[in-house]
Amino acid sequence: MDERRALGQFFTPPEVAAFMANLALPVGREVRILEPGAGTAILTALVCERLVGRAATIHIDVYELHPRLATVCEHVLTHTAEWLGDHDIACTFRVHRDDFVLENASYLQPSLFNEHRERYDIAIANPPYFKLLKDDRRARAAAHIVHGQPNIYAIFMAIMASLLRKDGVMVTITPRSFTTGEYFRRFREVLFANVLPEAIHLFGSRKDAFRKDEILQENVIMRARRTRVESPVTITTSAGVRDLDHCTTRSVPVRDVVDLRSRDLAVHIPTTDVDDRVLTFIRSWPETLHTLGLSVSTGPVVAFRALEFLHEKPNGTKEVPLLWLQHVRRMDIRWPVDGSNKRQYIANRADSKYLLLPNATYVVMRRFSAKEEHRRIVAAPLFEGQLPGSMIGLENHLNYVHRPKGKLTHAEALGLAALLNSAIIDRFFRISNGNTQVSAAELRNLPLPPAETIKAIGRLIERGGTEELDRVIADALDVPADLAEDLAGTAHGET
Repeated sequence: MDERRALGQFFTPPEVAAFMANLALPVGREVRILEPGAGTAILTALVCERLVGRAATIHIDVYELHPRLATVCEHVLTHTAEWLGDHDIACTFRVHRDDFVLENASYLQPSLFNEHRERYDIAIANPPYFKLLKDDRRARAAAHIVHGQPNIYAIFMAIMASLLRKDGVMVTITPRSFTTGEYFRRFREVLFANVLPEAIHLFGSRKDAFRKDEILQENVIMRARRTRVESPVTITTSAGVRDLDHCTTRSVPVRDVVDLRSRDLAVHIPTTDVDDRVLTFIRSWPETLHTLGLSVSTGPVVAFRALEFLHEKPNGTKEVPLLWLQHVRRMDIRWPVDGSNKRQYIANRADSKYLLLPNATYVVMRRFSAKEEHRRIVAAPLFEGQLPGSMIGLENHLNYVHRPKGKLTHAEALGLAALLNSAIIDRFFRISNGNTQVSAAELRNLPLPPAETIKAIGRLIERGGTEELDRVIADALDVPADLAEDLAGTAHGET
């Protein structure tokens, strides 16, 4: 187990492998198959089973670095080729004991897109999953498509897409994290320049797809085709692995999944009619934080780098409040917290000024939500003077909304915090984000209602409190009554 985790290897359960193979049907009698990070080559073997009666010849390229697994691949594909021969299909194969990324990253370069290379009708993979250091050879080889600390699975997907023939298909099972956020934006640009999604499958449970490996990341299966023809996307869902044969199925326009005209290219996965209505409703809003003159930033205090400035209690007059995740509740800042194991004060000195913010009005939110949280975003207004001192500190696991050239008003802060905590915004983020993290980039791209509407929500919350927050917001935004009722009746919890 430890060795496989170090290599980012999580073997595909047979039920999932069969489901993926069913998605990988090519066009034509001569079929070329690619499986990078092949493991035991189960995906390729199952695809080959389904090509009986469809293909006349098959060539297979698999990549596997692990020596023992590469030998297993040789045995599996030898048997597969013999079995295909018995069914009148000529099959050749090669097991590449090389690093897939290093061998093929050059094909990501736009200048090589039209040059001769191996082209495949089917690329299928459960790629490795781990973050690469910035100076890793593979990260450097794919530097123009990555940002920050890249995850290797995205590089696999990008290369697979670039190696497809026209109308070739790729089928992958990966974490859902690539669908949103700045870290994966360049990757999405490359991916959707090559392929368009045709089918997406979501599991209702985070744990079920790889339950033996205790993987809690939300996984998504995607089939994409090398084409520029925008076809409807089939979205399927199952509670887990055991009911894959009884998926719920729906079809949506590709523009509802990814807006190819946008800069962000975020992937939304609406699994219900309610999701469709939420997307349509929120996309009609005319503003963003930028157009409202607002910005979102991440708390500047990285605790382990600032230990010399952090204190458990005030030692004089030069300490100011330091807020952590635990201080931010839904529509409420609670500081200090009795019995906390965090240092709740930070020095206000000349050499720590770069870590501090003016004691002004902000909307503060957690960057990460706990699995048991009812809502994806937990946000609260923080009003000027609410905490003591002229400055405050915000720890790095918090984001905050501020007005760079001015100040947030009381009503703006209340209204925006209430909106971010609302059921409709929660549903919007769950359609596009399978993580418990909401990034600053996602907040910057979030459509927002007009400024006067946000202020009106704030004034209503100020008069009536937060007990009926969703009802107040639904009324202020003119959310249709049946949609508001559906949202109110949907309790989201992590499984």
